[in-house]
Amino acid sequence: MTTHIESEEHQALRSAVSALGKRYGRDYLVRAVAEGRPPAELWSEAGKLGYLGVNLPEEYGGGGGGITELSIVLEELGAAGSPLLMLVVSPAICGTVISRFGTEAQKRQWLPGIADGTRLMAFGITEPDAGSNSHRITTTARKDGADWLLSGRKVFISGVDIADAVLIVGRTEDARTGRLKPCLFIVPTDAEGFEKRAIDMELNAAEKQFELVLDDVRLPAEALVGDEDAGLLQLFAGLNPERIMTAAFAIGMGRYALAKAVEYARDRTVWKAPIGAHQAVAHPLAQAHIDLELARLMMQKAAHLYDAGDDMGAGEAANMAKYAAGEACVKAVDQAVHTLGGNGLTREFGLASLITAARVARIAPVSREMILNYVSHQTLGLPKSY
Repeated sequence: MTTHIESEEHQALRSAVSALGKRYGRDYLVRAVAEGRPPAELWSEAGKLGYLGVNLPEEYGGGGGGITELSIVLEELGAAGSPLLMLVVSPAICGTVISRFGTEAQKRQWLPGIADGTRLMAFGITEPDAGSNSHRITTTARKDGADWLLSGRKVFISGVDIADAVLIVGRTEDARTGRLKPCLFIVPTDAEGFEKRAIDMELNAAEKQFELVLDDVRLPAEALVGDEDAGLLQLFAGLNPERIMTAAFAIGMGRYALAKAVEYARDRTVWKAPIGAHQAVAHPLAQAHIDLELARLMMQKAAHLYDAGDDMGAGEAANMAKYAAGEACVKAVDQAVHTLGGNGLTREFGLASLITAARVARIAPVSREMILNYVSHQTLGLPKSY
């Protein structure tokens, strides 16, 4: 499923990552989930091969590429049945924000480890009462001498148990206006006053979700990432890659499910012909393939715009890509399960658990309705209802 708009280097990367993913496969991830542990072996090997940090600067141990390359890595691992959710968080969001806005010391401290997989960073924006609305975030930081004191709550934060630190979105008071403005802080997971609680999820994923309570967590001045007055710019610099990578996650999952269904439809024979010969079976699978390919094109556009430095253009395309990929993934998984009939619900074929997982791409990191709001207002110029 290569594409003619990709360079030979990108096609080679796609092929190499696909081979790695297939060596591990869906069974590996299912075992990790059953044992309640993260996919550490795959993460470590992907780091050693340079795939985790493919988007990070070469001078800090990365591959010197961009989100275009990192999205290929996640998509191909997903298509092989072994997606790494923390790719969305550690190198894509946190690695991008630190490489674009961090101090030299922050870059040297974090980027090489993020790139080779020996260090991992989670990302905390969502709050119980604010969702992802950065204007309603109540996690606040106040100055105490040279230090910061950070207090608040976060929810649905992925991978905190395996992370060395969390990049927390908080708010500080503007000395001139008294209004609160967003800021980003690197918070070590072993900091005093930092508490995590696992959320009991019905979603079968190797990476766990957490609620965080920050109770006057004391941070040094150098924990602040970037300019105190440019927090919103820094925040959106991380959120566009998050949407692009969520699209890659969804497209990979959709491709995996579709491939399983196509294989089954070719082999399963009822009344003398394979079921895939019947248009009622074949056409929905063809439609699912078309929708995944279209979503991938928008994802590639978004990644190219982002890597070219067009944050505004990338914002629009990243939102559209995430929307399209989420819809395509849900439909592909649903059709794959339906194609297998009763077998689609068995543990042996391993598709039923994807029904829940596929919905993540519709819900996170922002709901499809909020994306439709974005396109209504930003692209079409329609008035806001809120």
